[in-house]
Amino acid sequence: MEFQLSGEEAAFQEAVRKFGDKVLRPAERTIDREGRIPDTVLAEMAHLGLLAMPVPSEFGGLGASAVLTELAAEEIGRGDFSMATAVFFLLEAGWGWVLSQHGTAEAKREVLPAVCAGKAFLGIATTEPSGGSDLANMRTRSHREGSEFVIRGEKSFLSGVEEAKRLGGGHLTLTRAADGFNFLYVPTNSPGVSTQKFENMGRMGISTGAITYDDVRVPERYLIGTEGHGFDVAMEGFNVARTFVSAACVGAAERALATGTDYIRERKAFGSPLGKFEGIQFELVDLFTQVEAVKWQCRRAAWLVDRYLGGDTTVRSEMVRAVASVKLTAPPIAFECVKRVMMWFGAAGYTKDVGLELGFRGVMSYLVGAEGGLNIMRIILGRELLGKEFVPYK
Repeated sequence: MEFQLSGEEAAFQEAVRKFGDKVLRPAERTIDREGRIPDTVLAEMAHLGLLAMPVPSEFGGLGASAVLTELAAEEIGRGDFSMATAVFFLLEAGWGWVLSQHGTAEAKREVLPAVCAGKAFLGIATTEPSGGSDLANMRTRSHREGSEFVIRGEKSFLSGVEEAKRLGGGHLTLTRAADGFNFLYVPTNSPGVSTQKFENMGRMGISTGAITYDDVRVPERYLIGTEGHGFDVAMEGFNVARTFVSAACVGAAERALATGTDYIRERKAFGSPLGKFEGIQFELVDLFTQVEAVKWQCRRAAWLVDRYLGGDTTVRSEMVRAVASVKLTAPPIAFECVKRVMMWFGAAGYTKDVGLELGFRGVMSYLVGAEGGLNIMRIILGRELLGKEFVPYK
């Protein structure tokens, strides 16, 4: 593994950072207040090739590696501190890649160009009201009727329910079948689909809600992978998406530390800058070392994802461990960075004027379960380290 970025990677990262500074930062408060990412921002992301980056160029993407996409996720997490744009980005990147690899030729031609152009939304639907990771008790079911699949059930705590209605598009939906699981692309405008929006505490620029499927019929061209074997495809997608989640958390953590570092250089107490007091200086050092460690852990996870998806199946267990490890560590470290820097600012850190509360609310979504809760990551790691017989559920 090469630790130094190539010239192309470094130039791309710099371009995305400029986009974050010039476009996302000025818009982040509007995104949070108005509850949507402006179409102008999505258009600029599409122009830069940031939407569904890993999708092959024939469908409008860049055909980007996981490492290059991870770099972009860092910069977008740094640019829009609310994390809303990062969520939109990583969903399109992770699940756009899955559709491009496992979808039918017809579905790819129909869906992916619009997603890459910012004119359609693509999300993931696995969580249900009764639980997110207890797949053995999944209640949403599908069965084949001729050349169609019929879906009945409900998914909950999904990102992008309103965006899929406003822009068009839908969600890759995991369902129980007579024999295994079916993974299906379901357009939100399909007859029999109804949605409900939830009110979150943060990440306001992208909606969260539920989708109900009342005998929804989708054509067989929307089957992802093979019939009855959708579970493995969905888990492959989560390994990709969790890597980008972690990268966005790294970007948010670095922004919080940069904000805090500037402040403790200038703010004086008892005649000296705050940074001269060991109680704060040592906190900065500890946080910096943790963020550096998790950043390279994230980069390695992306590198392993590239190797595995490129056909090297010998790294599968190593990749799964790396992805679960970084998803377990990146969100708490990012949250701790934001929290500590807010405390350096004192009462000002609690105001919206400073802006740290955007990250506080946004990063929290990754602590409570988005793309897999922290304890699920622990279960995955325990299984990989000890064997499947040690999984605490059947």
